Amino acid sequence: MPSLPARVTGSYLQPLLETVAARGVDAAALAKAAGLTVPLSPLPDSLAAQDYIALLAHGAMLAEDPHFGLHVGERMRLGAYSVYGLILLACADFAQAIEQTQRYEQLAHDLGRSQLSIEDGSGLACYTWTSHFPDATRHLAESVFAGIRTFGSWLAGSPLTPRRLAFAHASEADPGEYERVLGMVPAFGAAAHLACFDAALLAMPVPNADAGMYPVLQQHAERLLQERNNGIVADVRAAVIRNLATDRVRLGSIAEELGLSARTMQRKLSEAGASFQQVLDDARHALARDYLRQRDLSLTDIAFLLGYQEQSAFTHAFREWSGLNPGAWRERALAGTIRGA
Repeated sequence: MPSLPARVTGSYLQPLLETVAARGVDAAALAKAAGLTVPLSPLPDSLAAQDYIALLAHGAMLAEDPHFGLHVGERMRLGAYSVYGLILLACADFAQAIEQTQRYEQLAHDLGRSQLSIEDGSGLACYTWTSHFPDATRHLAESVFAGIRTFGSWLAGSPLTPRRLAFAHASEADPGEYERVLGMVPAFGAAAHLACFDAALLAMPVPNADAGMYPVLQQHAERLLQERNNGIVADVRAAVIRNLATDRVRLGSIAEELGLSARTMQRKLSEAGASFQQVLDDARHALARDYLRQRDLSLTDIAFLLGYQEQSAFTHAFREWSGLNPGAWRERALAGTIRGA
């Protein structure tokens, strides 16, 4: 699951509101049914992912639509995907478009993440979408896949039809509507949500791609991604500082405290240009300098406060950070001969 709070952009919410409106349900009635206190008109800049999921579930009930997720996905357009939708328009081929989706889809929502793999010997490429909210109704995954096919077909200029399609959930809805919207009737109760297609499609050029805009759009997306993910660095650093003295600064324990899997936390830190070890070292180094300014703390005390089992380990680490032993650094800092100390 993503670093909290998980969000959905207002533009990604728009197709859902259009779908209920087409069935005579206004945004205020939907918000009330879902228990939201945030007004949906005008569109908010973003919405908590859990609120979006509640809107999907209640929208399906109010509209009395067993295929609500499919119909939301059918209304997905370029603007729904935020800046990363523009990046897809500038991609040279579909392989690059899927690669960019994997990196930038979080700029539109935190609902789940995409992966692509190539099956050996079958000539198939398989797109898998892993939901961050497995307890959500089937409308969530179905809206995502319907949106991908709708937008992908628009991007290609012709309908894209999968060779294999499967959902992890069960469904008793009309199979004909799945075939109309998704191009085939999916299998249900599978191990994952996935769509497989001819791998040759990856080399298909994106028609009318404006490749010259790609570097500009990518730089903009990278800035947004960095701004968005800076929060994970701060969250991890705060959790590290809280747990240093109790020696609970293992990657797994910090991830668990933040409600993340270790793999997800590592990925998010990487996207923010950091690593767990870097955050840990930076926190220890900053705290060590603060502690060394306090005359009443011995080097043994400081080593303990920083989560080291031995003073020698602290001394070695501090020498790596500053080029000085902690005792020598303390003397210079207290004498005022270290700039910035």
